[in-house]
Amino acid sequence: MVDRAAVIDRGAEAEFDVVVIGGGPAGASTAGLLAQSGHRVAVLERERFPRYHVGESLITGMLDVIEQLGLTERLDRMGFERKYGLSLVWGKERGLWDIKFAEGGPYEYSYHVRRDEFDELLLTRAAELGATVEFEATVKGPVESGGEVTGVEYTGPDGTRHVVGARFVVDASGQSRTIARHYAEQRWHEDLKNLAIWNYFTNCGRLPDDQRGNILVERVSDHDGWFWAIPLDEDRLSVGYVSPTGQLRDTSLTPDELFTDRVRRTERLAGLLSEAEPVSRFRTARDWSYVAERLHGPGWVSVGDASGFIDPLLSTGVCLGILSASPLSQALDTALRDSERTESALRWYEKGIREFLLGMTEYVRFFYDGQRDREDYMQRAAKMADPDTFVSDRSGFAAVIAGTTGLAPAFENTTPTDLVSHSHN
Repeated sequence: MVDRAAVIDRGAEAEFDVVVIGGGPAGASTAGLLAQSGHRVAVLERERFPRYHVGESLITGMLDVIEQLGLTERLDRMGFERKYGLSLVWGKERGLWDIKFAEGGPYEYSYHVRRDEFDELLLTRAAELGATVEFEATVKGPVESGGEVTGVEYTGPDGTRHVVGARFVVDASGQSRTIARHYAEQRWHEDLKNLAIWNYFTNCGRLPDDQRGNILVERVSDHDGWFWAIPLDEDRLSVGYVSPTGQLRDTSLTPDELFTDRVRRTERLAGLLSEAEPVSRFRTARDWSYVAERLHGPGWVSVGDASGFIDPLLSTGVCLGILSASPLSQALDTALRDSERTESALRWYEKGIREFLLGMTEYVRFFYDGQRDREDYMQRAAKMADPDTFVSDRSGFAAVIAGTTGLAPAFENTTPTDLVSHSHN
């Protein structure tokens, strides 16, 4: 567990190389990698860990960063359900079909996690690597000097206001965008304004043995909506329904009634839940897709959901947050060692992240057309992944849904230093 006594030393004015706002996967991974490189890092987390969070199904694209953080064996020992791929009821041809991560990348499996435990693991590791972590720290806004962000103002658990200075502030505060919202608007994707309704169920059925650890993604054929079903342990599922926001607004049904009605219309999920019992209240959340107008400015940079949110369809959210920590930590390491390279390094980071966000958003739009053949989804993914690399459309599709191509096309064979040297030629 994180040492909760390791709070910021409030001498005359605490100074760090980097202050990270938010201790979720994106913030914790960024803080850990920067601390690992020898930088002075502080994390300001609004809540007290462990805490609940939805988004339990992870893809293998994040595992390179997990390895960089030295967490591969510890994560495997936590006993989370292994996720080997994706099972779908989707497309013009009805019926269950599946894809394995191993068909398109080096990793056989990822995990379905309990986010309170997984997120605490990442933040604990950041502290072990040297980051200072403060909980119940509510950031009020940026501190500026000469048009540049030089720190943040925040309140501690007792309500006392503090200022902490830093050469860079990383906004990893998720969709609240605590710092980034002051400098960059969100560009909403109007066709991807969805609502999620979810709950947890026990006494559930399971998929066939050869797909047992897979997430199930099932489209409701006569409605614009789909379900996820995530096996968290032997008989417990996280089940969510995602649909356009207007679907709930235009019906007299309550969220839980809409959820139950749509389950009845499914081909596979209804059987898994035929004897299941909900274990908690139904929850709802707005899943509106967006990308920020800019991801960095003088003294600040955003990562994870603070930069953009694609859609829950392919489980990219946590993976992108963790993956983004790697190029961001490289860019900030470059900037901290040579201030003349700051703008070029952060432009390199922003360009790559923006390319990934826009590319994946276009693929999600393509995938949402549920009347396509399975081969259409695979062919489109293979073109995204790089048709020269993968031996078949199926393997390219596996690489995209695994996230193992991830940010590679955007950052492949380049570093912040490469970008700087090219700009000087």
